[in-house]
Amino acid sequence: MVKIRLARHGAKKRPYYRIVAADSRRPRDGKFIDEIGRYNPISNPKLVEFDNEKMEKWLSDGAQMTDTVARLWAANKVEA
Repeated sequence: MVKIRLARHGAKKRPYYRIVAADSRRPRDGKFIDEIGRYNPISNPKLVEFDNEKMEKWLSDGAQMTDTVARLWAANKVEA
């Protein structure tokens, strides 16, 4: 099963995240299939970027979003 989830990167106490499509059996920061966006909670204002075409493609192919990504996606859709 493919999940759309966050992969953590960055230094200690300075995280940033990639929004990726990955096999649900893979580790959180492991190999992924496709990078869909970025999320930086440290910046002011918080940075949330999605590649809308890739996101729609993965959702139509049956990928499932995690709760956190779903919240970020919903908030991003309202602003756009």
